[in-house]
Amino acid sequence: MTATADFLIVGGGVIGLNLALEARRRYPGARVVVWEKETAVGLHASGRNSGVLHAGFYYTADSLKARFCREGNRELTAYCLERGLRINRCGKLVVARSAADLPAMDELLRRGRANGVELEEWTAGQARKLEPRVRTWEKALYSPTTASVDPKEVLAALVADARRAGVEIRTGTPFTGWRDGVASSGTTTLAVGYVINAAGLYADRIAARFGFGGEYAILPFKGLYLYSDEPPGAFKTHIYPVPDLANPFLGVHYTITVDGRAKVGPTAIPAFWREHYQGLTGFRADEFLDVVRRELGLLLRNDFGFRSLALQEMRKYRKGWMVRLAGELASGVQPANYRRWGPPGVRAQLIHLGQRRLENDFRYVGDARSFHVLNAVSPGFTCAMPFSRHLFDRIEGVGA
Repeated sequence: MTATADFLIVGGGVIGLNLALEARRRYPGARVVVWEKETAVGLHASGRNSGVLHAGFYYTADSLKARFCREGNRELTAYCLERGLRINRCGKLVVARSAADLPAMDELLRRGRANGVELEEWTAGQARKLEPRVRTWEKALYSPTTASVDPKEVLAALVADARRAGVEIRTGTPFTGWRDGVASSGTTTLAVGYVINAAGLYADRIAARFGFGGEYAILPFKGLYLYSDEPPGAFKTHIYPVPDLANPFLGVHYTITVDGRAKVGPTAIPAFWREHYQGLTGFRADEFLDVVRRELGLLLRNDFGFRSLALQEMRKYRKGWMVRLAGELASGVQPANYRRWGPPGVRAQLIHLGQRRLENDFRYVGDARSFHVLNAVSPGFTCAMPFSRHLFDRIEGVGA
């Protein structure tokens, strides 16, 4: 006989786990099952996350990211402190590389104030008191609530919480089909009251099985960090440049890990298939043909400046170029200290096919039988707790 569940969450990342916990909070008697295709949770975006808890000043006040980043920073900080998880509350400096960056810096300050985020405007001298090595033009922004955690520690704590709450987490169980209210994973079947798709890199494909998301596709971008061999404490705080506010990437920056070490990155290199981490790992011919076809079209048309973005990002495969960019943010940056790449990650970036643009905010869609989280990119890790509550409000709103 086919087993049954009230809720099936597809994907065991940070969003999927928080959705499972929220389902149990709202419906204590419900049977909640998580299907994760890998042998453990968090082997993709969530576990390969930078670990930065963002503050929420990059985003316009009318965006979901702005709302949930501010709330999520506060909640996840409290969660780590309550559970005794490591957290490095080192703050962040946003610096100007030239006078041309100052108008965008002013816009970030305006957004921070509009979003209710604690953000301070400092002189260059004040910035150097916190971080003696920082380089900036005239002034900097300081975000005291930006912090770092270990994503794997957070995920392990969420898994423990979910299991204590009665959530069934099944690893090695990919979603392979849906018909007449029955989900399948190979020969395993499960009759489901409601399906929630939080499958990250494959969210669009699963949504298509339910008739949703045809106007969208996932476009993968590979992120790499170059690790510094300098001892812990060589940098006191995160150092970020003023970003290009027209795209969702923040540029090469200094990230301070939970143990006080520095890393430079990430890249945003167009990947050639969805799990294109290195070499031929995760290669699938159908994905390769589909992704490369889309990328070639974007390259030829130069939609949203894709051509210049791709060429710019490809240069970052060279360690020397990454070090040069890092040297624009801090003094004493020596190539000899930057020899080791960290584990790569792949960003599941949603693109609107008809309008040929990257989606900068969270995107989701659903009805009374299923719900699909199509775009939960950075700062999705920071936003996960309040975002999951919001998603359940929407799920209940469509009559689930």
